[in-house]
Amino acid sequence: MKKVLTSGLVASLVLLAFAFLCLKLMPVLLLSVTFEYFNPVFVNDPFRNAFYFLHPIVLAFALAWFWNRFKDIFVGNLLARGLEFGFVYLIISTLPIMVLLFSAIDVSLTVIGTWLLYGFFQGAIAGLIFARMHV
Repeated sequence: MKKVLTSGLVASLVLLAFAFLCLKLMPVLLLSVTFEYFNPVFVNDPFRNAFYFLHPIVLAFALAWFWNRFKDIFVGNLLARGLEFGFVYLIISTLPIMVLLFSAIDVSLTVIGTWLLYGFFQGAIAGLIFARMHV
């Protein structure tokens, strides 16, 4: 249990930094996608916006538990295990919710694609951390 908490904390900090980095890089790298966030479908409330930064923390601990439970399934070197973990997270969690979001709100496939990539990288980063810390 100590490894789950420790690796969850480390992953929380790294994923939080990654979320902040993505928030700062999005307007620079994908300006057209950034303009879509001005759509009224997105709520601009400071209280609710804070959940963007709470998400990586909750996610890190959930993924730490998942890793601890299924780590023996992920084989290979550190990079292979981390990338496979990111792919598993993409397939079982991120992809289904993106299909639902695309069907329910007015966002482009480009936005959905960036969210899919973001989810993959979150899972892969967490997987790399867990693979390193759960040796």
